Amino acid sequence: MSYPDIESHGVIGNLRTTALVCSDGTVDFFCFPRFDSPSVFLSLLDDQRGGHFSIRPAEGSDMRSRQMYLPDTNVLVTRYMGPTGLVEVTDYMPAGEDGPRSALVRRVRCVRGQASLQVHCEPRFDYARADCHAALDAGGDTATFTVDGQGAPMQLRSTVPLQVNGGAVQALLALKAGEEVGFVLECVKEQPSGDDLQGFLQTSFTETVKFWERWSQQSAYRGRWREVVQRSALALKLLSSAQHGAIIGAATFGLPEQVGGERNWDYRYCWIRDAAFTVYALMRLGYTDEAQRFIDWTKDRADEQDMDALPQVLYAVDGRASEQEIELTHLDGYRGSRPVRIGNAAAGQLQLDVVGELVDAMYLADKHGEAPSIDIWTRLAQRIDWLCEHWDQPDDGIWEMRGQRRDFLSGRLMSWVALDRALRMSRRYARPAPLALWVETRDAIASQILNEFWHEGKQAFVQYRGADQLDAVVLLMPMVKFISSSDPRWQSTLDAVGRELAVDGLVARYATTDDDGAANLDGLKGQEGTFTACSFWYVECLARAGRVDEARLYFDKLLTYANHLGLYAEEIGLGGEHLGNFPQALTHLALISAAYALDRAIDGRKPSW
Repeated sequence: MSYPDIESHGVIGNLRTTALVCSDGTVDFFCFPRFDSPSVFLSLLDDQRGGHFSIRPAEGSDMRSRQMYLPDTNVLVTRYMGPTGLVEVTDYMPAGEDGPRSALVRRVRCVRGQASLQVHCEPRFDYARADCHAALDAGGDTATFTVDGQGAPMQLRSTVPLQVNGGAVQALLALKAGEEVGFVLECVKEQPSGDDLQGFLQTSFTETVKFWERWSQQSAYRGRWREVVQRSALALKLLSSAQHGAIIGAATFGLPEQVGGERNWDYRYCWIRDAAFTVYALMRLGYTDEAQRFIDWTKDRADEQDMDALPQVLYAVDGRASEQEIELTHLDGYRGSRPVRIGNAAAGQLQLDVVGELVDAMYLADKHGEAPSIDIWTRLAQRIDWLCEHWDQPDDGIWEMRGQRRDFLSGRLMSWVALDRALRMSRRYARPAPLALWVETRDAIASQILNEFWHEGKQAFVQYRGADQLDAVVLLMPMVKFISSSDPRWQSTLDAVGRELAVDGLVARYATTDDDGAANLDGLKGQEGTFTACSFWYVECLARAGRVDEARLYFDKLLTYANHLGLYAEEIGLGGEHLGNFPQALTHLALISAAYALDRAIDGRKPSW
């Protein structure tokens, strides 16, 4: 095998976990049974050791592939087309009214003519650290995969005979028009007793399609980019936990921000940074149940026991602390991008922005959803009191830099948001608060930003106190209502972002190196691509500033960087290639927000939130 492009993938899932399916019909990334569980297939990060599940045209076949989602669903279809016939592979993970089931279903159907395909299923459990063995049952159509000393975690059932070759299961399919076969990879313990495979293939497909169609029909978006926005919503739903309500940062870990470099992180966690963006986007789209479930998850994080410290930067989907960051040294990494890491040490960083993001999410819930209880308010107020004493200190910044701590704009700006939203909430109901202290602190933060983060030479707000460079986090200033989009200082800052961080609408988070290119300001080697979420923030800021033609042009250009299914990774490289983990929630949240802002601007309406 060779490594496919990151953007050559679709994603399927069951609201517990996800799997990536390459356009060549290979499942090359699959963690099971949860988003943050060890992997089953990981050839995307090591094409020799990682394991994969492929259904491809037989060797020598002259067939090309195309992928699509069934409309308004997360059911993925890979189509093989050639001179002898057309075959479709339909991939999904069952979902329905009874909840998700831990199974990966692959249905193969010959639509026209005839075709031969090769099936190869080779799990490599525990991040390819465990030896796997396969054995067939007496009928030859069910293979059980075992790990030494750990029983039989998974099995592959098929409607055609299978063959075993070491730890791999194989089959050769020769199909004519109208013929269909199916495969189900599942947890042995979750297979219902007496489950009929043919019946399960049909009912699970029907129920899963209906589940996604019903969910899509709830969308309230009626703007100009309906298909684009809805695909982003469906991607966000795939990244959400049905059990806990959290939304993870991305489906993957280890995909590089620079191919061959060390900027490779585990994004299978829920970031507090994304909380307000998530609540805003879900409520805007009309998905109030999902928004409320995420708010409930966020409330629990606001209710952590230690009130004399910040909440963590990120959490596991069930609210646990992130696992210790470790390196999987036995894996080669995507196209040699090492080290491959699991866990995320950023969880232990000092990021002052997290309180602002928590409180902003609570504020949105208070204004548009279910108001926080008085008990939640009391504990939230304790967090604000803590922030009043500790906001004026260096931190690690919103982008989880691993260099030295600085007085970052992100920490100051979001601390101001925390105080501003808390003051608004305190006045909404009979919520006790030390208003004088909060007002004094809020105004002190604003004064410091306006006076000490303003660079006269650049006519812009800068990354940290005393800095010469900009940071794309500045784009949040009008979005969080710190400054008016028509303010001259903001207008000149937006121009500076366009000069220093943006190229044709693609926006970098910050300058990785200093002016001489010698020092890495974020404590890491190498460079990174442009940050896709920041690019959509830029569009929204242009729209809010009345620069509608420019905003629309860049928005349409950004849409051309989506992959063939409308999905985005974290970053875009110099040649338009996707970089970083995929698909990324923050990018799709920013796309939804930008689409709404641009619709309003085109229609001549002012932003309402």
